[in-house]
Amino acid sequence: MSGSSAPQGPERLAPGARELMEAMTAVFPDVGVSVHDAAEARRIFARSLPEPPREPPVGEVSDRLIRGPEGAPDLPVRIYRPYEEDAGPAPTPGGGPTVVFFHGGGWVLGNIETHDATARAMCRASGAVVVSVDYRLAPETRFPGPAEDAYAAVCWAAGSIAELGGDPQALLVAGDSAGGNLAAASALMARERGGPGIAHQLLIYPVLDPLAETESRRINAEGYFLTEVAMRWYGAQYFGPDGDPAHRYAAPLRADLQGLPPAHVITAGCDPLCDEGRDYAAKLSDAGVPVSEAHFPGMFHGFLGVGDLLPDASEAMAGLGKVIASTASNRKIHGEHGG
Repeated sequence: MSGSSAPQGPERLAPGARELMEAMTAVFPDVGVSVHDAAEARRIFARSLPEPPREPPVGEVSDRLIRGPEGAPDLPVRIYRPYEEDAGPAPTPGGGPTVVFFHGGGWVLGNIETHDATARAMCRASGAVVVSVDYRLAPETRFPGPAEDAYAAVCWAAGSIAELGGDPQALLVAGDSAGGNLAAASALMARERGGPGIAHQLLIYPVLDPLAETESRRINAEGYFLTEVAMRWYGAQYFGPDGDPAHRYAAPLRADLQGLPPAHVITAGCDPLCDEGRDYAAKLSDAGVPVSEAHFPGMFHGFLGVGDLLPDASEAMAGLGKVIASTASNRKIHGEHGG
């Protein structure tokens, strides 16, 4: 990990990253500093977003409602299907991989619209069906509500795999930032509840311990888009006065990780969350879980969202695509039907 001798400030960023990061920071709500209300933060966030370009193109996009957790409302999802020529070779007549994707935004911001381009890129890079989930947000729905929404979506996808055109042995979970937290939590839930078999978990600069006191949270506490002040504000919205941020579904890094699905973990060197992602990968490996890492030292939190504007973002997405596509051929699942 980076120590005190490492370069400090924007010079640690890769070429071209500083300008993009500063442009994103300028329009993003400064939560925990000048913005303290979730509704106001969402209004500012919505105004900062350009009209979605609906790029890159995919074969088919459809919206629908699926059943949420018991006693909760139905969940909106958006389903992305690849062009036939982009779809990977189907290992069985049942089809190829299906990815259940959870957007980032600190459990407070974001939706299927804000991450439309990311879901499209994932579909295009992998040839997989991608199901993007509009889970409930904090503070209106606090922990564990969004995590339960995530698990409900995974269960729905597993039960609808034939309709989705997927291989039941190639169901993956994925998410960026807080969405990575939900993806990891849903994998834990599936293991503990005898739920759907999950072939792989894809964790993109994930939150894995809201109480972490790591070196990356210290040296990247400010100046790199996501700040430690913002992380504390997001946590307060998600957990409120009574939630438990040390619970394993909130802090998967604190959980017993044996028997979990293989993981692919993306981290950024100029991100407060960098160390917990790398620590999670190491802990998974120690628990005997196959894990691959893609670390981008000069990148900031959220860099995948800039798409082809940064070579590292393109490389990260291409790597995700390869992992997803290879999952179908590996055909190893963990959960109700796997080890």
